[in-house]
Amino acid sequence: MRAVPTAYLDTSALGRVLLKERETASIQRELANFGQHISSRLMRVELCRLGTREGVLDLADAMLGPILLIPLDEEILTRAEVLPPTSVGTLDAIHLSTALRVAEAGELDALMTYDKRLAEGARKHGITVLSPV
Repeated sequence: MRAVPTAYLDTSALGRVLLKERETASIQRELANFGQHISSRLMRVELCRLGTREGVLDLADAMLGPILLIPLDEEILTRAEVLPPTSVGTLDAIHLSTALRVAEAGELDALMTYDKRLAEGARKHGITVLSPV
C-alpha cells in the first residue's frame, strides 16, 4: 500500500493557479491533501506556452518544479490514439492515457481537471475526478 496519496493534474487545473483565477485557493487546498502531484510531460509544454503568452513564464516554470512529469512514450501515445470515449480531445487523450498508466500501476488517487470531456473520460475509466470550486 502506498503511503503517499497521489493526484494527477491536467493543465486546466494548474493553469487556473498560474493565472490566479477564482478557483486558485480551492485548488491549492485540495492539492495539500496529496503528497505527490504528477502529470504528463505534456503539462510542461502547455503550462509554459500559457506562461509565455501571459508573461509569467518564470512562475510557470517554478510551479512545475515539484510535479513529477511522466515522459511521453510510444505506449502512451498509441493508447491515446484510440482511447475511449471519443469525445475527449487530442491533448486530453494524452493526459488520460498517462493517468491510466499511473492508475493501472495502483499509484493514483484522483485526477484534477476542469475539462468536462476529460473528466467524463476519466470517470468512465474508474478514476476519481476533482474540480474544486
